[in-house]
Amino acid sequence: MLGPSATGATARAKGSAALVCALMAVSVLAGCSEKVDTKVVLPPPPPPGPKAIIKTRFGEMEMKFFPDLAPKHVENFIKLAKAGFYNGTIFHRVIPGFMIQGGDPNTKNSLRKETFGQGGPKDEKGNPILLKAEFSDTPHKRGIVSMARAGEPDTAGSQFFIVVEDSFFLDRKYTVFGEVTKGLGIADKIVSLPRNEHDLPNDRIEMTVTILE
Repeated sequence: MLGPSATGATARAKGSAALVCALMAVSVLAGCSEKVDTKVVLPPPPPPGPKAIIKTRFGEMEMKFFPDLAPKHVENFIKLAKAGFYNGTIFHRVIPGFMIQGGDPNTKNSLRKETFGQGGPKDEKGNPILLKAEFSDTPHKRGIVSMARAGEPDTAGSQFFIVVEDSFFLDRKYTVFGEVTKGLGIADKIVSLPRNEHDLPNDRIEMTVTILE
């Protein structure tokens, strides 16, 4: 059994311990009340990918590609453009309210008008390089760039057209592979040019196509 002095010391010790515990509790609560920085650092957006610049004497059109929709057509266009295939070709078919068409290597020779619209890329043996169709549900709205072809689906080569007015009757019949994002007014100027009975503009509208990575 403890004497009076021992009892007082014990009481003081218990009081000190209680005070320490209380201070610790207050400290913990204060720490919990502080704002925690929960800002999430997002990764940088993926690069936009290559784009094409179609230059004419009226100005430039900037075009983005749809590799997810038509990977082979995008690859083919970029490959031909980088090789200079399109430089010096013309927009040989223009139909107001519809589209402008170009990309035929035959149009580099102004004396071969009867062959305009029939040309395309060829392999080392001179055989035509044709692409398998990559049709999609993407609508042929104004500004869409799609691939021209012959009567059969798998006959696209190098010729393409730019839609100047919504032409949904072409959907799932021609391969959409890009879209004009800047300078579509240039196409409006070209489609309004005087033309002959074959929709060939009276003046040559030559193009150069550059790929920007």
